Amino acid sequence: MKKFSLKLLSTLTVFSLLLFASCQKTETKVEVKKTEKKVKAPAAKISAPQPSPASTLIQKVGLTDVTVEYSRPGMRGRTIFGDLVPYGKTWRTGANSNTKVTFSSDVSIDGKNVSKGTYALYTVPNKDSWDIMLYSDASNWGNPKKWDETKVVAKTTAQVIPMPVKIETFTITIDDLTNNSGVLGLLWEDVYVGLSFEVPTDKNVMASIEEVMKGEPNASAYYDAAVYFKTANKDVNQAVTWIDKAIEMTRDDPKFYYLRQQSLIHAKAGKKATAIAAAKASLTLAEKAGNSGYIKMNKASLKEWGAE
Repeated sequence: MKKFSLKLLSTLTVFSLLLFASCQKTETKVEVKKTEKKVKAPAAKISAPQPSPASTLIQKVGLTDVTVEYSRPGMRGRTIFGDLVPYGKTWRTGANSNTKVTFSSDVSIDGKNVSKGTYALYTVPNKDSWDIMLYSDASNWGNPKKWDETKVVAKTTAQVIPMPVKIETFTITIDDLTNNSGVLGLLWEDVYVGLSFEVPTDKNVMASIEEVMKGEPNASAYYDAAVYFKTANKDVNQAVTWIDKAIEMTRDDPKFYYLRQQSLIHAKAGKKATAIAAAKASLTLAEKAGNSGYIKMNKASLKEWGAE
């Protein structure tokens, strides 16, 4: 009887342990399921157009790269200047973060030197004119929390030019390009204002020419130097010397565009006979090459110079 009781007790103990383990396992599964329910998948990101899309403008002016990064708000039926953009108050000149202007070399604005680098563009629009400023801190979202006049590296006033049509989207351009200057144009609604700036092209080109001429310049170097002197209205006699050297060095493989420039440089120097001879040679080669543009230009010059 005692043995039977012990055996029964042992069986009950084992059964209890198995039942406890089974319950624990069930509770663990339930707990895992509860935990799994708490983990949510990340929300999908919706792709949608921005109301003021970002834009980047890159323009070479002379030898200087000018880059403008800005956001472009639209009119969308609103009155802009004097309303959405109040008169007499500093405007971020675009939307979202700073409009940034980057110069790859030093430039000049209103006679003041502006070191190469990146600047925020701010304006104060008025009905007849705008104040335009370059600000050294370009890390703001819109206007700085506290304006620091010492960070204004250049400031100028530009007259408002009324536009004959409405410009729906705020636009920045770089136009009126020369070797030494350009104009940063701001257009929106029926308003245009322009920021003129100068670049040190002549200084850099002259330094380059001087350095190359110290060595052993090839025909291309003589040609480029001569054309630059002609275009920049520098010493025309020096331009004649260089273009003649380029023609001599390419005598075995003459180029109609080299001869075209020789004719123009000689004409500018008052050497009419040699200008006509060069134009005729250029015309012959252009006809062989089928280049209608140079054919037309040479014929026009020959007629202008009274060639037979």
